Amino acid sequence: MDKAQKFELMNKVVRELEDLQNSLNAVIEKMGKLEVDNINGLNDKRLETDLSDMYSRTAQNVDGILALTTYFETKTEEYGDTNRGAIDAAEAAAAIENAK
Repeated sequence: MDKAQKFELMNKVVRELEDLQNSLNAVIEKMGKLEVDNINGLNDKRLETDLSDMYSRTAQNVDGILALTTYFETKTEEYGDTNRGAIDAAEAAAAIENAK
């Protein structure tokens, strides 16, 4: 794998981590709606307890993914800065090859 391919893969991982974070945020939002529905009429103790526990664990996962995303974005930027010449050269060579 050349430096340009590695850099693209690193960027792909950053995008996937961001997507994972967005997905978990959507799950948290849905759990919150379920909690509200329970409060507004069902008053089921198990729903209350289990949803609260799941909400907390999922929120912790979101925090962990955010930290990991921040770390890997920084690592990707540093890799890109350090290897800019090689990345640009590989991308230019690929563009020439694709133009043929």
